[in-house]
Amino acid sequence: MGYFRELPNLLYQSPLTNRNTSDQYVAVKNLFRRNKLRDDLQNVFTLFNKYEIVEGARPDTIAEELYGSAELDWVVIMTAGIVNIRDEWPLSNYHLYEYANNKYDDINAIHHYETTEVKDNNGRLILPKGKEVNSDFKIPNPDDYTAQKLNPVRGITNYEYEVRKNQEKSNIYLLKPRYLQQFLNDMRQIMTYQTSSQYIDERLIITENTRNTIPPA
Repeated sequence: MGYFRELPNLLYQSPLTNRNTSDQYVAVKNLFRRNKLRDDLQNVFTLFNKYEIVEGARPDTIAEELYGSAELDWVVIMTAGIVNIRDEWPLSNYHLYEYANNKYDDINAIHHYETTEVKDNNGRLILPKGKEVNSDFKIPNPDDYTAQKLNPVRGITNYEYEVRKNQEKSNIYLLKPRYLQQFLNDMRQIMTYQTSSQYIDERLIITENTRNTIPPA
């Protein structure tokens, strides 16, 4: 992932057993220097396009499609607001079925009940669909209050429930390609170090060597 190349470095006291001296350091990526999309930009919809993740698509394939480089997969993940790729990226149909089959004793059992849409004879909406209710939920007949009450309910199976959740993950918003270079420039600016006691240069700082500063017990 190209993201790690964007991370600045830090010199950390060497944990290696074969180090030559207590002053020896190793250069590592500063994983604590995390970046995220600015909160004030997340609601600026002119910067983003709605995108539907199709079967089998991955962050790198989408990055190649939109930005011309698979190494910009981290831009896809970051601008989509994804923190945990394992839980927040949609599964393929095959893996979704496997997941549901392992999660439930019976994937065709009822997970919960939902309302169906009800309108009166004039086409006015009386009850929207998709509201979670009990199986015995009833309402008066909007066209004949003397008639038997309606039971506008349908059962949603465990598998249908998981399919819905997976489909919701497929709809994301991604940064428009025209704003990519500005985003990368801002990202690289954020990833530079400011002058401090640890500062070596904009891309490198040094941590305290506790072997020299903490007396032995």
